[in-house]
Amino acid sequence: MSTVTRAQLAETIYAQVGLSRNESADLLESVLERISTALEAGESVKISGFGTFSVRQKGRRIGRNPKTGVEVPILPRRVLVFRPSQVLKGTVNGEVVEDDGADS
Repeated sequence: MSTVTRAQLAETIYAQVGLSRNESADLLESVLERISTALEAGESVKISGFGTFSVRQKGRRIGRNPKTGVEVPILPRRVLVFRPSQVLKGTVNGEVVEDDGADS
């Protein structure tokens, strides 16, 4: 199993869109920066046919150190959540799913 990198994404943009390599890299960075900024502001980011990124607030709770068994407080924090679309789920599972633009 391999990992898709920023460089690979920029190269794909270059090959398929026809922008220069620098313009492709700048476009990718611009999109990723916009997504990051929206999530940082607490907004959801929905990409049709792919899924939705959102930030969820988790409250304070008591956890346990699995090694020692000692209870430890876990502070409140924000976590990033990704909900894949039905289209992406179907693609991953080898099914043919039509994208009607209404992700759940």
